[in-house]
Formats: sequence, C-alpha cells, structure tokens
Amino acid sequence: MKEQTFQRIKELTELAGTSGFEEDIRSYMRNAITPLVDEVQQDGLGGIFGLRQAEKNKPRVMAAAHMDEVGFMLTEITQRGLFKVVPLGGWNPYVVSAQRFTLKTSKGNYPCISSSVPPHLLRGTNGQGQIKVEDILFDAGFESKDEALAYGVLPGDTIVPQTETVKTANGKNIISKAWDNRYGCTVVLEALEALQKETLDYTLIAGANVQEEVGLRGAKPAVTKFQPDLFFAVDCSAADDLVTTNGTFGHLGEGTLLRIQDPGMILLPRLREYLLDTAETHNIPYQYFVSKGGTDAGAAQTANEGIPSTVIGVCGRYIHTHQTMFNIADFDAAREMLIQVLKGLDESTIKTIIAGK
Repeated sequence: MKEQTFQRIKELTELAGTSGFEEDIRSYMRNAITPLVDEVQQDGLGGIFGLRQAEKNKPRVMAAAHMDEVGFMLTEITQRGLFKVVPLGGWNPYVVSAQRFTLKTSKGNYPCISSSVPPHLLRGTNGQGQIKVEDILFDAGFESKDEALAYGVLPGDTIVPQTETVKTANGKNIISKAWDNRYGCTVVLEALEALQKETLDYTLIAGANVQEEVGLRGAKPAVTKFQPDLFFAVDCSAADDLVTTNGTFGHLGEGTLLRIQDPGMILLPRLREYLLDTAETHNIPYQYFVSKGGTDAGAAQTANEGIPSTVIGVCGRYIHTHQTMFNIADFDAAREMLIQVLKGLDESTIKTIIAGK
C-alpha cells in the first residue's frame, strides 16, 4: 500500500459522521471527486456523486460507497449534565461502555466518554446483568444540564467514536474506526483516479450515499435521481475468522468478498459470471461471502424498474465498534476488483447482464 493511500484511509476513518450527519465526509468527498469527473451532483438526502458523462443513450453505471458510520443521537440531558442516547446503526451494547467519543454540537466538538460501573460497585450484587444502549449514559464532564446547554449541547446532537488509525506491528493490517464504510469512500476515490485516462463506454456515477446504517435509506433517492442500469455497492462486512475458517464467511487475508447472498440480495447469474471472469482474468484473490446483514445493493436492486446490483467488498474484524482490524492485501484486492470491473464493462456486457441471458 502506498503511503498516500494510508494517509487517505487515516483521514477518512478519523473523520466523524454518523447517519444523517455526514457533512464532514461529504465535504472531503466533494473536494476529492471534483477534479476527477465532469460534474458533481448531490441528491436530496446528501449523497454525493461525480459523473463521467458518455454519449447520450449510453448505459449508466453507479459505484456507491456510504459515508455514515455507526454512532448515537443525544435524546435527553439529565439534571446532572449527562446524556441519554439512542443508537444510530447496529451496536452490540457490551462494547459501548467505557469508551471515548466525540460529541458534535453547533458550537463545536467536545470529548465525551460512555459510562460504566466499576467492579467495586458491583460487589455484593449479581453483577451488571443485561444492558441496553439506552441504559448507558454519556459524560462530557458538564456539572449540570444548564452548563451543558450553555456549551450548545442540545437533543439531536450526535456522538461518534473517537480513535486513532494505526498499522499493526507486522505492517499487514490497519486498526481504525469507521472502516464500515470509509473503506468504500477510499476505494471509490482510488478507482476514479485510476480510470482518469480510460475511455468508458457508459456514464459512470461514482461517490457515496448517506444513512446506510439506519435502513439503507440513502440508496433509494440516489438511484431515483441518477437512474443507473447497474449498481455496485462498495462496502465492508463482518469477518468471522477468530476461531475457525471452516464453515464461516469473511476471512482476513483471503481477498475481496464475492457476496452471493444476503437477506436483501441474491447475486444474479450473469453478474456473478462477470465478477468471476474479472477476478480470474486479473488474478485478483477473492472469497465467497454470505451475510446476515445487507448493503445498499439490496435497496438499489428493487428500485425504479429493478437494477442488477452487487457488492465489491472487504471484511473487517470487530466492525460497528471503536476498533476494526482489516487486512491491507484485502483492501488492495478490492481496489483492483472495482477498477477492473469498471474498466471491463462495455455497452454489450451491460446489456447482457441486464437481459440475464
């Protein structure tokens, strides 16, 4: 991995932006995309896309990451100056406590931590028991509700994990927050750079949606606005390889993910054939993947009149937490996969995929 790419990953993953509050990531993407495309457009929810225009009546292909990361929305300030929240996206409640966060307000960003119960206070009890995210308080050090209000804190503000992006000792992996899905944002930008001098036989629409983590919301207005004929979600999925790789899906170091099924998507035969041919032709390592969770491809495929959709993915350990570990070689494989998939498409191939025969 080039140092420039690592720095891009570091910048994107350290930015804070949960669902509905993606403005910092959107600004980064707009600045990076603009010199690589003919024009930049934004949909009504805030998705940002660059367009490389082809001749009129040529097919349209969309490659879409999503900008949002899992986080929390502040719902109430207690009289003691602490915060009650609701989750934005899927959280395991047992990884929320005793962590550091960024509280984003209209007056500025403040450090914040999530509450926990010290073991000293659990002595003589049955332990903390089952917890819910809504039971965990967040603490920015304010002494009262009035003090928090004076600093501009209001219900509706957001709280996002705060952590530093680093490489592991062996240089083979990276640890960060928000790899789901700043991975996709990074790969889309790198693909646009790699394709700058390529002549495409279709209009390319490449960028990132919003609000994926709260029900795949951003993909729907995006595909309505841009009317793609094919849709490629560029997204990160959960690795399941801590104990065994037998009978599990998502293994670090085994390449990009070829997602064949999830609760919202079945990979169509001709699209699978094209992906396999691309991987084999260009010696791109890949692994089959079946998921219990969905991506924007699931929302896109049933939009408009039906859009053949798939995912160009990677896996990461411990996603939807403060610390995700992902493999650099897997990233490189996924990056190459997206570039070669987009480079290899032409009008005839697109029509064959759509026709399904």
